Amino acid sequence: MTQSTNPPQDDLKKRIIKTLRKIHDPEIPLNIYDLGLIYDLTISDAGAVNIRMTLTSPTCPVAGELVGQVERGVKQIEGVSDTRVELTWDPPWTPERMTEAARLELNLEPGEPPRRSGSSFYSINPPER
Repeated sequence: MTQSTNPPQDDLKKRIIKTLRKIHDPEIPLNIYDLGLIYDLTISDAGAVNIRMTLTSPTCPVAGELVGQVERGVKQIEGVSDTRVELTWDPPWTPERMTEAARLELNLEPGEPPRRSGSSFYSINPPER
């Protein structure tokens, strides 16, 4: 993440992150920020926000919808003049990108992929054959 030394931009960045934490991945019950789906967040002096993000899988059925949610949500924040969201697959998302809070919420050990209790689990990668 790009760091700024401008207090108004720091406040705006905090409000953007708060908004991103309200948007959840449809397959894993966590917000996209703590999942590590946000790769870069920059704010210009004029309040234009650029976000580079990924998804847990290129085959995510709601890819366009999720990107649209991010764009619309951030655009509504006071102080944001424009929002541009770029979806990227490079580098690919891995569970290691998750915050410690996200890992604790899912009760995961380091390196362990997200899962649910019981017989169902969240599949991040296609099953091995």
